Amino acid sequence: MSALAAGLGAKVPADLIEDPAVLAYSQAELARDADYFPWSARAILLKSSMQMIGHVRFHSRPDPDYLHDFATNAVEVGYVIFAAHRRQRYAEEALVALMAWAQGSQGIARMVASISPDNVPSLKLAAKLGFRKIGEHLDAVDGIEHVFLRDASA
Repeated sequence: MSALAAGLGAKVPADLIEDPAVLAYSQAELARDADYFPWSARAILLKSSMQMIGHVRFHSRPDPDYLHDFATNAVEVGYVIFAAHRRQRYAEEALVALMAWAQGSQGIARMVASISPDNVPSLKLAAKLGFRKIGEHLDAVDGIEHVFLRDASA
């Protein structure tokens, strides 16, 4: 944890240790595919305190096979905001920046988000950001998830 904090130049809360799955996933993807690096996890930092309050990422590089049932030439987004910082619009700001990077520098305008039907705050955020429901699937870890698409190319 101290190496991560030193690398970020920021305070890293225990929340990250309590749910290290995203970092483990990113590490495994990077070991499998070095070109995943620009799509991997990014820390969300508060500038005022240089504290990590969550993370945002793409689940893969663009146009993965697993998304083809829902969308082509798309990439899936995901995020976590640690409990003490939720409902302060940090997720919105991070997702808008992430999607702008993908579209502006990589030419990817189609974003997918998979959200539990019980996660009302994330469902509201997806709607606010222009995502529309296009299906659902059964995730092996998270159970039923609704699948949403935001197509900024249209």
